[in-house]
Amino acid sequence: MEYFRKMRGTTKSPPAVSLAEVVWSWLGAFIGISAVGIINSYVFEGTDLTLVIGSFGASAVLIYGAVRSPLAQPRNLLGGHILSALIGVASYNALHDHVWLAASVAVATAIAGMHVTKTLHPPGGATALIAVIGGKSIHAIGYWYVLVPAGLGALILLVVALLVNNLPKSRRYPEFWV
Repeated sequence: MEYFRKMRGTTKSPPAVSLAEVVWSWLGAFIGISAVGIINSYVFEGTDLTLVIGSFGASAVLIYGAVRSPLAQPRNLLGGHILSALIGVASYNALHDHVWLAASVAVATAIAGMHVTKTLHPPGGATALIAVIGGKSIHAIGYWYVLVPAGLGALILLVVALLVNNLPKSRRYPEFWV
């Protein structure tokens, strides 16, 4: 019975954020994802590389919408994506004959690795998974996936977060670097 009681939760929903916070979050996400997309279009279009991966959408939620969260800090953003990409590519290379197993190993190991290195960033789990299920174009770039898109894309999002999140007096980013 105690097991099921834990599922009720212990606190109420957090309070709503101000309209200004909504606007700054929207602006940061728009500029950050636009920057990644534009650079992808002009630099990587027609190459085997891509700069846009789905996990960056989730990173945008954290670094522009939850700027004070430990999961949104630069160490977590960069380290989480890079470590998870490395683990995802290695998992695919080792287990590609069993995609379900490669995917499971990639995500679970990425979570463990991020915990151990203090770089927990939930979108990193998606970055690891994309390395496994991303298809031929992702598999073809191999370990380049760690640098482009995972590392470089996260770095671009970080630069935008530093610039946009520090414009209003009500926001400060980051809370910590290392």
